[in-house]
Amino acid sequence: MVRELQPRHVEAMLAELLPHRTSANMLRKRLSALMKFAMRIGMAGTNPVIVTRPFKVSGGGFHSWTEEEIAAYERRHVIGTVARLAFDLMIWTGQRGGDARKMGPASIRDTRLELTQEKTKVFVSLPIMHGLAESILATPTIGAIFVVTEFGKQFSVKGFGNKFRQWCDEAGLPNCSAHGLRKAAARRFAEAGCSNQEIKAWTGHTTDSEVARYTAAADQRTLSDTAAIKLLANLAERLAKDAAKALKSGDNK
Repeated sequence: MVRELQPRHVEAMLAELLPHRTSANMLRKRLSALMKFAMRIGMAGTNPVIVTRPFKVSGGGFHSWTEEEIAAYERRHVIGTVARLAFDLMIWTGQRGGDARKMGPASIRDTRLELTQEKTKVFVSLPIMHGLAESILATPTIGAIFVVTEFGKQFSVKGFGNKFRQWCDEAGLPNCSAHGLRKAAARRFAEAGCSNQEIKAWTGHTTDSEVARYTAAADQRTLSDTAAIKLLANLAERLAKDAAKALKSGDNK
């Protein structure tokens, strides 16, 4: 009962999620919100969560997959398997695991994948790229959902996370997660030189600061090369305009 919840109970629940500290901290945050609501409606007199401490997490939250880790997963889970399709639905769309678990044939309209994100209610319409199309066509599906349990049922949010955790472990990737794959997708867009607006159109983020968190792992060398190409192109365009202007001025004389 919420009125009986004590700090030791909260700490025990958080400990069950270790070594995944970020997940434990997210649970702590949600428990605190729950207790605040309980206090507001008179079901509890105190919030025992606030006296507990969050776990220290190095870096920027969930680990963003590297290209080497992506390749390792693809080697272990080949195209045509459910494990690979779940992976492709996230890496090729930049969507959360909670949204990937609900995708199915009905999500496809005129060669585009369309959905309203479960967490934020943001609508996104995305072109289906070749990698995802190949994976969808190669994987047998049952009913209205692409990725289902061994009993043909839709995964719950927690169930999908646990299953993807298993698939990552099978590929020898203990630090990788479904949410980290969303960050990797955003990183790829950033390394390709996409603008924040273009990245937000894919991920469904609404602010530049959110995109910045997700693209922090973008390769600095790639981005600096992209910036150099843009700079040189701009300078060349400027010189061409100046030359054309000078030529026109000479003709007038």
